[in-house]
Amino acid sequence: MAVSALSSASSPSSAAPATSPSVAPFWSLWPLSSLPSFPPFQTLPPFQPIADAFAESAEAAQSAFGNVLGNAWQSAISQATAPFGGFAPTREPSAAASLPTAPRLPAAAPAAIQPLFDYLYDAWQRSVLFLDVLRERGNQTWLHEKAGMPPVLAFDYDVIVDGRELDDPCNYALLRIKPEEGVQTDPRMRPFVVIDPRAGHGPGIAGFKMDSEVGIALRKGHPCYFVTFFPVPIDTQTIESVGKAEAVFLRKVRELHADADGLPFVIGNCQGGWAAALLAASAPSLVGPLMLAGSPLSYWAGVIGKNPMRYSGGMLGGSWASSLAADLGDGHFDGAYLVQNFENLNPANTFWGKLYNLYAHVDTERERFLEFERWWGGHFQLNRAEIDWIVQNLFVGNHLTRNEVYAKNARSPVDLRNIRTPIIVLASWGDNITPPQQALNWIPDLYASVDEIVANEQVIVYCLHDKVGHLGIFVSASVANKEHTELFSALDLIDVLPPGLYEAKITDTSPEAGRLDAIEGRYEIRFERRSIEDVLALDDGREDEQPFEVVRRFAENNQRIYDLFISPLVRGSSNALTAHLLRETHPSRVERSVFSDANPALAVLPAIAEAVRAHRKPAAPDNPFTLIEKQVSASIEGAWDAYRDARDAWVERTFYSIYTAPWVQALVGVAPNTPLDPIAPPLSALRKELAQTRLRAARAHLHNGSLLDAFMRVLAYLADEMHVVQYRPFQRMRELGREYLGDRQPSIAELKDAARRQGAIVQLDAHAAIHALPDLVPDARTRRTLMAVVYQVATAYQPLEGERAERFAEVQRVLGLEPGSEKDALPPPPGSGGAGSAGGAEGDKPGGETQAAPTGSQGAAAGWAPAASAAPVAVKAAKPAATARTRAVATKTGKAARPAAAEKAAPAVVEKPKRAARPPSKVKAAAAAAAQAVAAPEPKAPATRASAARGSRTTNAPSATRAASPAAARRRSSRAGE
Repeated sequence: MAVSALSSASSPSSAAPATSPSVAPFWSLWPLSSLPSFPPFQTLPPFQPIADAFAESAEAAQSAFGNVLGNAWQSAISQATAPFGGFAPTREPSAAASLPTAPRLPAAAPAAIQPLFDYLYDAWQRSVLFLDVLRERGNQTWLHEKAGMPPVLAFDYDVIVDGRELDDPCNYALLRIKPEEGVQTDPRMRPFVVIDPRAGHGPGIAGFKMDSEVGIALRKGHPCYFVTFFPVPIDTQTIESVGKAEAVFLRKVRELHADADGLPFVIGNCQGGWAAALLAASAPSLVGPLMLAGSPLSYWAGVIGKNPMRYSGGMLGGSWASSLAADLGDGHFDGAYLVQNFENLNPANTFWGKLYNLYAHVDTERERFLEFERWWGGHFQLNRAEIDWIVQNLFVGNHLTRNEVYAKNARSPVDLRNIRTPIIVLASWGDNITPPQQALNWIPDLYASVDEIVANEQVIVYCLHDKVGHLGIFVSASVANKEHTELFSALDLIDVLPPGLYEAKITDTSPEAGRLDAIEGRYEIRFERRSIEDVLALDDGREDEQPFEVVRRFAENNQRIYDLFISPLVRGSSNALTAHLLRETHPSRVERSVFSDANPALAVLPAIAEAVRAHRKPAAPDNPFTLIEKQVSASIEGAWDAYRDARDAWVERTFYSIYTAPWVQALVGVAPNTPLDPIAPPLSALRKELAQTRLRAARAHLHNGSLLDAFMRVLAYLADEMHVVQYRPFQRMRELGREYLGDRQPSIAELKDAARRQGAIVQLDAHAAIHALPDLVPDARTRRTLMAVVYQVATAYQPLEGERAERFAEVQRVLGLEPGSEKDALPPPPGSGGAGSAGGAEGDKPGGETQAAPTGSQGAAAGWAPAASAAPVAVKAAKPAATARTRAVATKTGKAARPAAAEKAAPAVVEKPKRAARPPSKVKAAAAAAAQAVAAPEPKAPATRASAARGSRTTNAPSATRAASPAAARRRSSRAGE
């Protein structure tokens, strides 16, 4: 780059004393005047001024550049020879030194030539700064490795459990994330546990920045935990060791949050997704809702012409290549090979786009580039047992969704249908590593129809992004602020959705705003019902998966041959030294070592870069030569893309030409070109019996239940024919719960049980379910209030129209209510403190019983509330003889006998309520329970633990109580509005 004169650097005042020894820099041997001239060019009159200006500027630039290099050269020699009493530098870099100004043409020169000089000056400066950033990247990698390659989290953390100290040790650990300054978390809210992928890179990408999965969870008040891992595995660890450690981590989280409402929400990113799925299927009692973000579970799936990575196993002949790499590494597989596979998917970005973007925007991209490269260049290892299990069982074998994965000494396989909590899948059409087909085809692998999903009481929600790439699912701030934020906000709703298959749709209500602008209420989420056919429609057919069965069988044979004949020789010739040399000579590490301070040729680069930064003069954005540069860059990227497309097409054609050949298929016992048998196995006899048992249990609750059951039954009936579940009605439920019940509203577990139970009843016989409502709600005033609340919730998003309006009118007729009564306004919430006063005068008894007749606004609330005795919400499913047991409890607590109609509304089983004396008026006794029917769940403990906590409220044991101070209520209210 052209540079301009540093007068202070060349002045006598800046020179070193004459007595100091001097080392002549090499560039002084070739002064510019000695360079050959070009008379024909110089003698052309139109170009003579240009040539003179260029020569003058070049002379000045060389002089100043020589001063800068001289300073750096002397400094480098001094540092290198200091241990030996070496040379003292002739001069120190001058703080006042300045590079020459950009070349300027004489007035007689054509002005059109000036952009060329500006561009050359800018290009030279960018080149220096670009090389210096690469040097910093190399130094950063060395420092990161020296520090043990800790997680690249943007948050502080504490180590809670170290997996290396467990009975079956592994290189995993559980971290508790500390929220950023000014952010408070509530230990009673559902904790989040994030599992990052161990796929060559290090941990921390899920908390890489403030706008990330970890950051969003913390801002919403959830305690957040992170499953990390160390660079080198324990020699004896296996995938099962890791699974056991993760189970220990979840038990520890539950122990730390015993009063939290619901089980931990587990997020598995990329390869952490299948690990989380294995854990949830093996220990379903430990895992709450499960989110699989960019996680492949169906490894053979894909679209012809778009997903070439799935052919890698076939082109390599199976899994033996990864075993060879692990043997060459002295039993350790270098994660750099996995990273290299990712990079080869997009050579245009790897070999040009990423580096050119840094070069073109070196003034602004330095920090982002270095921060990302700290994670991208931190390569972690797996031992051979781990990489063999992953490749053979997942990538090549695809055994997980075929129910062919067995734990050690297990008699039955790991079945993903054992997962008892909602499963959320986040995928993207722009993801070329985990395409939507690989993220979703496990659903038709396991379930032949949605009816089987419903019979298994499973909730599956998937969300598809339009274009973000694989890493963007975890790193992109726009994805964090939209998809992650909305899914996290709707987590409680997802937990109580009726069983089935849904697609989450997120609508931007302010599309004119910037994509990163965080606007309150900007996005709206809804859940649309889907079928298995909808999932299959995302693929181009599954006939292209048949050759992968041939690959699997070839891989098994090749693996046996390798293990028997080749592996012993390789392991015998490998040791720690050869493994270390092999890792250090990997191209990714060599690239970072060459461009670092370990290379003495770059000793002068920092000083030059510092001077350039001090006198930076970028070219104008509309400089024609800058625009040409961008066009050339786009052409280079296009050439790389053309190479990639040709390569991928060749790989695909070669793969199918080999593995669809009839003689090749016959070699491994596959019927030539015969489609695979349907992977989804029919429900076993045990599962069918379980489904029938659940239906019988639902039938037993047809005429029994609480007010909460009645409320959920009406909502289920209204939504039975709807194909969309909106989030706004659920928000309205939350508001009513906070206003009228505060801390006594139903827990997530209670609401979920009621929703599942009543949804099954409506699906079993909707007509009978509605006509049994009078048995659940015997009191006329309670019925009127119930329908008023249902109306408020049902119309929170849109008016009742069409079939929904007809169904609502039918429920009113069954309950004997006149049309229009549902529009009566609800009374104000009890107590001046609203939700915060719920535990005051009336408050602290389980079940919401009152101790004295309410007054004031409390009396108004009591006047509209249904009978509390008919509305306890801790109801267990499938328990007959409920009425008698409830009457027995009432007798023990000294309650007066109630009318027969009221006794019919008793729940199936009440979990040991501690009732106080009831007011004489049935209407006055109703306050708390009415709102329980509409209450949206605030995070609390599961039913049994929550009941105990509500019965033992104390001020000196906040972690074991459900009582909330007004301040806590205000915090929850503000969080709910997020």
